[in-house]
This record gives sequence, C-alpha cells and structure tokens, in this order.
Amino acid sequence: MSDVESVNESLFESIKHVNEYGQEYWTARELQPVLEYVEWRKFKAAIVKAMDACETSNGKVSDHFVGAAKMVQLGSGAKREVEDFHLSRYACYLIAMNGDPRKKAIALAQTYFAVKTRQQELIENYESLTDDQKRLAIRQEMKKHNKTLADAAHDAGVITNLDYGVFTNYGYMGLYGGMKAKDIHKKKGLKKSQNILDHMGVEELAANLFRATQTKAKLRRDNVQGKENANLTHYAVGKKVRDTIKDLGGTMPENLPTPDKSIKQIEREQKKKLPRGE
Repeated sequence: MSDVESVNESLFESIKHVNEYGQEYWTARELQPVLEYVEWRKFKAAIVKAMDACETSNGKVSDHFVGAAKMVQLGSGAKREVEDFHLSRYACYLIAMNGDPRKKAIALAQTYFAVKTRQQELIENYESLTDDQKRLAIRQEMKKHNKTLADAAHDAGVITNLDYGVFTNYGYMGLYGGMKAKDIHKKKGLKKSQNILDHMGVEELAANLFRATQTKAKLRRDNVQGKENANLTHYAVGKKVRDTIKDLGGTMPENLPTPDKSIKQIEREQKKKLPRGE
C-alpha cells in the first residue's frame, strides 16, 4: 500500500462506526466535510442521486441509507435537530460515484469505497471464488486481525517494535516448527522488501489467520500479562494449529507451495476491473 493509499484509508476508516450488531456505517454529516462539501444542501443532492442509483440497480435504499436526525448545539447553547443519514459502505461508494468529480476528495473516496466494497463482496461470496480471490479475501482479513492482535499484545506488555518482532516470531515458530520469519522468507525465496503473507496460498494464509485470531482471543480471555508470557502464548497457539494440521493429515505450512502471483499482483488486477466514475 502506498503512502497516499494509507492516508486515504486512514481518513475514511477514522470516521467509520460499528453498531451493536457489528455492522459498519458512516454518518452523512461526518462524511460531508471529508468529501469537501461546504453546504449540506449540495451534499444532500449527491445523496439523493446515490439513492436513485441504488434503486435503479435494484438495491433496497432503506438497507443502505437510514435516516438518523441528530441534535446539535448552537452557539447560544440551545439545541436543534438536523437531518442526517447512516450510510453503508455501498451507499458511500454510490455517493462518491455521484459526487463532483473535480474534487480530489471525491476521487480518493471513489477509489477507497470501490476497493473496499469489492473486498466485502469477495468475503461474502467466498465459496464461489477462485483461489486467487480467496487469497485476497483472507489476506484482507489477516490485515485487520493483525492490527487487533497487535493491540492485544500491546496491552499484555509487548510495547516496542522490537518486542513485537520477537512476539511475531514466536507465533511463526509454533506454527512452522521452529522457523522464524526470516527462515520462512528465505525458504520462499523472497526479496527483503517482499511480505511473507503476500506470498502464501489459501491453506497457509488460513492457518496464519487462525493463529492470529486465536492468539488475540487467548491474550484477552486469559488476561495475559508480560511480554514473555505473551510470546509463549503466541507460540503455544501456533503449535496447536500446527498439531491440528498434522492430526488431520495436512501439509505443514512450510511445505506448502508458494503461489506464482503475489497478493500485490492480484490487487492490481482487481483494481483494473473496478468501474471508473465519469
């Protein structure tokens, strides 16, 4: 991910909300300034166009655009109700596609929401995907869970980048029979700049995703404290995943083939297939 893409993603992720059912949404009032709309009436016009587009494509408008009036405080201290909407990722995508194309922020939003909407489609239709599409879906999940794993590890006492590097290696050693990240990197014949996770097949990525999710859960559940204990927990979970693979007669992760295409290549191919705004 480039620096521009990273900033772009952080910008839209920072205003994302998650409701009590685990569903993500954005509020129109928070999205408005990010998309560089000064006046609500002009942004509302873009929302109405997006609603029309949703209906035209046989989408259920009420599933993606939910009215949510809110109270705001005036300078005098009084409060008044203002119109707002809770928007799904798809709704945000449609708003961006129907927004003013001269605005740089609209172009950024088109890219972000188009890519993320496509990723969500991949996850929801997992069983019908090709191996490359499955790799992309699992890799995206891996990115999210690695962030939450890092948070859980930090709370346990894994503070510095060096600490986290050691913590990561313990997980790999458990799953890969003693191999550290550099050993896996070398076995796959990768360059220093290449990310190991971008060069794993479906089975290997799935094993690592399970390692990450279960380690995060165990750190939280057992309230693990101290970086040494966190490291041992990561190793134990990785080894448990390895033992399970062995018990099922599966191939050990280090012996699984390295795909010809990297995740970066697959992502570039996916972006080329995305619709472009007029």
